[in-house]
Amino acid sequence: MSETVPSLTLVRRLRAAPEQVFAAWVRAEVLATWFGPHHTRVEAAEVDARVGGRFRVVLREENGDRHEVGGTYAEVVPGEGLVFTWAWANAPERQSRVSVRLRAVEGGTELTLVHDRFADADTAGRHRRGWTESLERLEARFGAAI
Repeated sequence: MSETVPSLTLVRRLRAAPEQVFAAWVRAEVLATWFGPHHTRVEAAEVDARVGGRFRVVLREENGDRHEVGGTYAEVVPGEGLVFTWAWANAPERQSRVSVRLRAVEGGTELTLVHDRFADADTAGRHRRGWTESLERLEARFGAAI
């Protein structure tokens, strides 16, 4: 019996070189400017972007609710991409995986984000919304999408 594990894939084209987009993911002070859904802000961000290194982000919603997510880097290739685990502090046993691939294209970078190994389809759907809004904020950081 084969069971389909929920996942999501998002592709965006950004007006920035792959190295700039990569830096937006691995420099905590830059990550803090775009990460999270529209109704949140980053309260704290820690990034140790090396294989085996960890990241931690604390998000604060407009209503005051606080959410913390973190994980460990499995792959870090400057200018090309990242792979890391993903788990919310309130449910560490529900670990999933995020892959970010960067490809140089005319006028900028094509970013492909795959988030997989979700516990269920509802969780995948909520993360699709969160990643969509995060990537909108990342696009805005670099100007209009290409």
